[in-house]
Amino acid sequence: MNISEAAKISGLTAATLRYYESEGLIPPVTRKNGGVRDYQKDDLGWVDFIKCMRSAGMSVESLIEYTTLFRNGEQSDEARKNILIRERDQLIAKQKEISETIERLNGKIKSFEGTLRDSEETLAH
Repeated sequence: MNISEAAKISGLTAATLRYYESEGLIPPVTRKNGGVRDYQKDDLGWVDFIKCMRSAGMSVESLIEYTTLFRNGEQSDEARKNILIRERDQLIAKQKEISETIERLNGKIKSFEGTLRDSEETLAH
């Protein structure tokens, strides 16, 4: 499929797909005659993986490192696994931080609800 079709399926722009490839975030996409990109199922899998990792906060540098290692074949499996472990651990820490913030906000919201209820009761009398 061409880049327009891949963009539609992935929900990204053609410019973003070109950027992913030019920066090494995804392996090079096969080209047809005339240099037109010919996206395959595996290419879209990479795009989906990059989208997911970027939305989770993984850095472009880490993704480039991961993709570069992938091109080195199976001997890079351990190194790629370590990148994913590092990123997962960072996400777990971030998740804990977010959970603590949500709990704090819930407490604040609850205190406002009590204050508002008291104010309404005072006004009613």
